[in-house]
Amino acid sequence: MTGGGKPPRGQPAPADPVVSSFVSTRPAPTTIRPTDDVVCAVRGLTKTYPAVRARRGTPGTPAVRATDGVRLDIRRGEIFGLLGPNGAGKTTLVRQLTGLMRPDSGSVEILGHDIVRHPERAACILAYLGQESTALDELTVALAAETTARLRGLDAGRARAERDAVLDELGLAPIAGRPLKKLSGGQRRLACFATALVGERPLLVLDEPTTGMDPVARRAVWSAVDRRRAERGTTVLLVTHNVIEAETVLDRVAVLDQGRIIACDTPAGLKEQVAGEVRVELVWRVKAPLDVPEVAALHDRAAESGRRWTLRLAPEEARTVVATVTGGAAFAALDDFTLATPSLEDVYLALGGAARQGLVKA
Repeated sequence: MTGGGKPPRGQPAPADPVVSSFVSTRPAPTTIRPTDDVVCAVRGLTKTYPAVRARRGTPGTPAVRATDGVRLDIRRGEIFGLLGPNGAGKTTLVRQLTGLMRPDSGSVEILGHDIVRHPERAACILAYLGQESTALDELTVALAAETTARLRGLDAGRARAERDAVLDELGLAPIAGRPLKKLSGGQRRLACFATALVGERPLLVLDEPTTGMDPVARRAVWSAVDRRRAERGTTVLLVTHNVIEAETVLDRVAVLDQGRIIACDTPAGLKEQVAGEVRVELVWRVKAPLDVPEVAALHDRAAESGRRWTLRLAPEEARTVVATVTGGAAFAALDDFTLATPSLEDVYLALGGAARQGLVKA
C-alpha cells in the first residue's frame, strides 16, 4: 500500500507508527467524531502504588491510592483544570490520561481512542508538557521546536515554518539560537511550551505551564492558548497549583483530594457553594497579641501562617471582627488586614480538603 491510500478490502489498516510515548510520526487527526462534544472521557480510573517494605536504613511506606475511581468528561474547546495540593493525585492522573502509566482499573477515551488499551495512540492526538522537560536541554530553542515538529510528522519545510511562527508568537525569536540549558527558568519553560504547540494537536495537556514565568511570558502563553481555541477548537487540560490563575483562565475545574474528585464545576459555580462566607486575613507586626481577649477568642478559629491569620466568617461576623481589631487594643499590633470573597482554596477547604495544607498559591 502506497500514497496513504486505503488498504484492500478485508485487510486491517496498519497501526499508527509511533516513535515513543511522547511523539508520533503521523500528523494529528483532522476530523473529530461528531457524536458529541466530549474530547476526553474518564471512567472509574484507579491506581494504587503498592506498599514498600522497610529496609535497613530506610523506612517503609504504606500503599497509596493515587487515583480513586476518577470520572471526568472534558469538552471540546474548553480549558479544564485539575486543582489540588501536592500529593492529591494530579500528576498520576495526567500520566494515565497521556498513556504514560497504566491504571489498575478504569478507562480513558480520547477522541474515540481507548488510551488504556492503546497508550501509543495518545502521542498522535495530544501534546503533553510535563513538569520536568529535560530531554531537549542540549538543543537550542529553535532546534527543539523544529525537532519536535518533525517527530510529530511534519516535513522539513512545514516544521521550520511552524517553528518560526511559534517562536515569533511567544517572543522567543531573539533567543532562538541559545541552548535551553542556558536559559533562565522562565525562558526555558516558555521554550518548552513552544514545543507543545508545534505539530498541532487537538488536545494540549499542560502541567504547571507558567511556573517561573514573568507576567509578560504568562500573557503570551494564555494568548497563544486562546488563539488556538478560537481558531482550531483546541482543548486544554491544565494542571495547576495557582489559585489566581485557575480562577482567571479555567472554564471548568475539578478539585482533587487524596486521589478523589471532591468537586467539579465552573470556578464561579464552585465558589457559590461558599458564597455565605468572607475571608478575613490579619497580618500582625510581630505576633498576635493573645493578651487581648478579643484576639485570643479568635485564635482557635484562625489558620496561622507565620504572622498571618486567615479566618472564614459570615459577612456580619467578619465586619465585627475587623471593627474589633482595628478599633481596639489589638490595632497597635496589626500590620495589615484584608477582606475578600471566597476563592477556590476556600471551596477546597469547605468541601473537606486537607485543612493541614490547603492549596498552594503560586
